[in-house]
Amino acid sequence: MKDNIYTRDEFLNKIKASEAELAQWEEKKLVKFIGFTDDRTPFYAENAIRQVQQIRKLQELGYPLDDIQKIIKKVGLPQQASDKNKPQVKPYLTVGNLAERVNISPRTVKHWESLGIIEPDMRSEGGFRLYSEMWVPLCLLIKDLQLFGYALEQIKVMADSYREFLALQLNLESFTKQQTQQKLEKKQAELEELIAKINELKDGIQRWEELLRKKKKELLSLKNQNQKRNIQGETHESGDDAL
Repeated sequence: MKDNIYTRDEFLNKIKASEAELAQWEEKKLVKFIGFTDDRTPFYAENAIRQVQQIRKLQELGYPLDDIQKIIKKVGLPQQASDKNKPQVKPYLTVGNLAERVNISPRTVKHWESLGIIEPDMRSEGGFRLYSEMWVPLCLLIKDLQLFGYALEQIKVMADSYREFLALQLNLESFTKQQTQQKLEKKQAELEELIAKINELKDGIQRWEELLRKKKKELLSLKNQNQKRNIQGETHESGDDAL
């Protein structure tokens, strides 16, 4: 989990402000929320707390909100170096959003998280979670692995391996050359093993496809035979009635 977020109630409690005061700042676009929970409650990023602190300092100096708004439009609020280096806020998914995108239940998302298979990118003090878009294809892959017969414990091992590989990609210099080589060789072996299993599955799927196509033809043939038998039976019955 990388960043803290706050639901509206958590944010109000953190900044010791009233609902009316926050509404005023938002109306003047001095403070902005970054998204909504599943029940449409706004949530806020960590830097919004520092924005409030700066707004209050300007208010203490005697500036009305209209003047503070003009100041922000011209020069902006002071930022910490960590804020400047952060990328722009990207769209994030709530538990419900992620579940809907992957066609699973929110309970399944929470279960996978409890096992450490997936992890939220942001979490509030009250347990509200947000996930980046990257989890959508990964959750679809998890579903695939379950269809392939993998247990969640096995998928957890693979998820840990994937995260370790991402860490290598993002910051190769944080590992020694020898450490990197060992990790890469291990990843290659894991990859080759998975490819071999998938090839076995492909062969199995092909066998089943051929069998099912054959049985489908046989089924249609039997249906036709049965239909003809019914017609012949009706013809015989009509002949008997005539006699």
